[in-house]
Amino acid sequence: MKKHIAAAALALIASPALAQEATTATGIKAGVVVGYDSTNLSYYDLDESKGGFLYGATLGYDYDAGPVVVGVEAEITGATTKQSYDNLLLAGDRWKLSAGRDLYVGARLGVHVAPSVLLYAKGGYTNARADLSIHYDGEKYGEHDNLDGFRIGAGAEVAVTQSTFARIEYRYSDYGNYRYDEVESRIGLSRHQVALTSGFRF
Repeated sequence: MKKHIAAAALALIASPALAQEATTATGIKAGVVVGYDSTNLSYYDLDESKGGFLYGATLGYDYDAGPVVVGVEAEITGATTKQSYDNLLLAGDRWKLSAGRDLYVGARLGVHVAPSVLLYAKGGYTNARADLSIHYDGEKYGEHDNLDGFRIGAGAEVAVTQSTFARIEYRYSDYGNYRYDEVESRIGLSRHQVALTSGFRF
C-alpha cells in the first residue's frame, strides 16, 4: 500500500513541477494530510504492527533563505488503526488498542534541489491518544491515555503553482512504554507513517 501511495503522489506532482519557474517557500501554509499509518506494539518477544488510514490537517510557516528553507508546523491527525492481543501480560487477558487523535508540533529544514523541488527533514514533539480496553477474568477495563513522544521524518515537496504545493513524507514516532493506571507495562508503542499533503500558501 505504501508503494502505491508513493507512486500516485509522484505521478501527480512530477509533471507540473517540471514546468515551474523558481518559487519561494516563504509564508503561512495550510494543507490536508492523508496516508498510511502503521502502529507497532512490542513486548519482550512480541513485535507486531497493524496498518490503517491516516487523515488530518496541517498548519505552519516557512522562511525561504535561498537554497535553505526553515520552518515550523503543527498537525492534527487521526487514524483507523486498531490492534488486539491475547495473553499479553496474564494468561486469559485480551488487550484492544485503537489509535486516537495525534497532535504534532515541530520544525523542519529543507534544501532546494530544483527551482520548485524541496527536500527536507523534520523533527518535533508528538502527543497521541490511545484508546485501550482490557478484558480479564470476566471484567472489562478501559481508558483513554495521552502518550508523549518524538517524531522524525523526511520528505519531498513540490511547488505545483506559486500558491499551492504537494509533498510526500515518511515519518517515525516513538512514544516509549505504555503506562496503565501509573503502572509501567513495558509495552512499547511506536508508529511508521507515509503521508501525502496537498496545500496552499497565503
